[in-house]
Amino acid sequence: MTGLRGRWLPLAVLVAAVAALIASIMWIGGNGSPSWRPGPKTMTGVTSREGVVHNLTEASRAAQSFANRWGLHVGEIMRFTNGYYAQLLDAHGKGATEVLIDPSSGLVQPEFGPAMMWNTAYGMMAAGTRPGTPEIGPGQAVRNADRWLSEHHTGLHAAGPDQFPGYYTLHTLRDDRLVGMLSVNASTGAVWYHTWHGRFLQMQQQPGRA
Repeated sequence: MTGLRGRWLPLAVLVAAVAALIASIMWIGGNGSPSWRPGPKTMTGVTSREGVVHNLTEASRAAQSFANRWGLHVGEIMRFTNGYYAQLLDAHGKGATEVLIDPSSGLVQPEFGPAMMWNTAYGMMAAGTRPGTPEIGPGQAVRNADRWLSEHHTGLHAAGPDQFPGYYTLHTLRDDRLVGMLSVNASTGAVWYHTWHGRFLQMQQQPGRA
């Protein structure tokens, strides 16, 4: 195994390039003055390094160290063949964002895809988005996910959604066995499958967390 960094590098470069392009477009106002600045919650480009991670407990500790600066806590945490994934929750137990933890270095960063591009509180567009009621409800998110899976991953179906600002994330199941996950945009209904995790290995909820 070459390590998570090697597996994710091409996708990380692509995501960074798209982020830079969008940011550069938004930065130029009508008279050339800045029209957008990252808000205080924005996590795009923010990372922390905690050292080698051997198990879910150490991954949770690394994710919590990252989350502390925003007053968040770790909820669900999962281990895949390509590394660790964790949900970060707010003080009320509501989904805030999602992060990835590299087992070889303990590098913690916002998850690729929806957490960077769709999250309206902690992602790229956080500063310029006003909160509002999602146009796509939880039930519709499941239907969109199941429809997409029936066309692209036959035999899989979606579990109930976890809501984050601007989108939902849902586990994908084969019968009752967890396989992976995908996200559904709460405004457009678009589906984004999480292709970067690899094979699912194990999961745990933090004690006393929502």
